[in-house]
Amino acid sequence: MSHGTFATPVALLLFNRPDTTERVFEAVAAARPRTLLVVADGPRNDREGEAEACAAARAITERVDWPCEVRREYSDANLGCARRVSTGIDWIFRNVEEAIILEDDCVPHPTFFPFCEQLLQRYRDDERVMVVSGDKLVGGRPAGPSSYWFSRSFHLWGWATWRRAWSRFDLGMSRWPGKRDTDFLASILGDANLAASWRRTFDAAHAGEIDTWDFAWVFACWLNAGLSAVPAVNLVSNVGFGPNSTHTREPLSWFANLPTRAMAFPLRHPSLVETSRGWDHRDFRASSKPAVSLPRRIAQRLKRTLIGGLRRSLAARRNLP
Repeated sequence: MSHGTFATPVALLLFNRPDTTERVFEAVAAARPRTLLVVADGPRNDREGEAEACAAARAITERVDWPCEVRREYSDANLGCARRVSTGIDWIFRNVEEAIILEDDCVPHPTFFPFCEQLLQRYRDDERVMVVSGDKLVGGRPAGPSSYWFSRSFHLWGWATWRRAWSRFDLGMSRWPGKRDTDFLASILGDANLAASWRRTFDAAHAGEIDTWDFAWVFACWLNAGLSAVPAVNLVSNVGFGPNSTHTREPLSWFANLPTRAMAFPLRHPSLVETSRGWDHRDFRASSKPAVSLPRRIAQRLKRTLIGGLRRSLAARRNLP
């Protein structure tokens, strides 16, 4: 563990998973941030044992043993994913100008922290950049030696941003009805099918049919022509896929438990703040597919194979003399 401390504030968003929270907290503790902001949702009244699980997750963050200012924003009642995360990030940026944000199932590589810190400093006043992401979920990369590039695809399993960017967030997506039937999505996505898929997603998010905050954030970024800085190597692994997750329930998803790699320093900065259209299209297509479709087919095929094999084995046994 380093003997120094890390200057950029780190925010940790918690709920009811002490097992994954412990893994994320260990990574944060290794970085030794000078400021730690902890946001936690409250338990649901109808879930047996959830109050104890929430308390156990919160207790893990009491283990701060390095020089650090810890601020906490805990909800006694359950607000749900959309309201708790969005109001929690509101609170974060009432306290600090910029922050690295980790949810309780997103385990970062040690180099994620200095990567975010350097880009937060470099693009602090560049309103074109709204997110620094730790995620590289799709193989390949644009041509060139840069350590990162810019994209209009936003992945948020470990990310960083500024107060000036988050001020554009609107959970209610009040401007969506005025954009819905224009070429707004098609101009961003460059694909009619993708635009139709995202239109349905934004319709559901705007109607409150999805308990999540991230589609509203993506809409805010697109509405303001915002860009995300994407690392050339994956810096964060989502270890929370499974039945206890709010949204990432399929443990066989190809996005689950992706390996991380070290970012090389000094960083090689791109010469221009502009997107790679080809990369964006590949990333949009990959991340817009239902994340469980292929694994579910594989799981069903395996299930049929296993059941068939078991039946054949039992039939063979019955035919034995």
